[in-house]
Amino acid sequence: MNIFQFLVAVALTCVSVNGLSFYLPVNMRKCLKEEIHKDVLVTGEYELSDAPGQKTVLHVGDSNGHTLYTKDDASKGKFAFTTDDYDMFDVCFQSKMVAGGRGADREVTIHIKKGVEAKTYDDIAKAEKLKPMEVELRRLEDLSESIVNDFAYMRAREEEMRDTNESTNSRVLYFSIFSMVCLLSLATWQVFYLRRYFKSKKLIE
Repeated sequence: MNIFQFLVAVALTCVSVNGLSFYLPVNMRKCLKEEIHKDVLVTGEYELSDAPGQKTVLHVGDSNGHTLYTKDDASKGKFAFTTDDYDMFDVCFQSKMVAGGRGADREVTIHIKKGVEAKTYDDIAKAEKLKPMEVELRRLEDLSESIVNDFAYMRAREEEMRDTNESTNSRVLYFSIFSMVCLLSLATWQVFYLRRYFKSKKLIE
């Protein structure tokens, strides 16, 4: 195996693909949540089993309440969106019973791809007339860029956490000093107060 083939194998193992299958009871809501970075392409393909008399609503949104995709009577389809910012995104399925429906659970199968794997390199190759090796190089280039962005994000988060820890430590130090000053002041006041009291009672001179 040469170096190019090794890099291709690494790229194929590092892509992000999430496949999941579960059962959705009647009149229930189930959501999938995931944190995704900024400017990341996300695609999803879903399929639900037949359930006469039931209607399932699919909703894809973020933590700010923005709707990225919705389908009132979802049975089979695809969706895609690009993230505007780092956020928590959710994909929710909600089953509803209609007149004459049955109470059987619906099987939901969903495949979510993000980042490099979400891109359709076959279409890119056709549009730009790329050779197979050039397509794999493009994929590796996108993958390396994604890895660099992930490392940059982790470094920024580390710096943010370090600044937060330093700020917290400084506040704890100032609070400790303030508490000690208050205790010393209270102790000094008690000494002078008791001294005056004992003098007024002529217990000490």
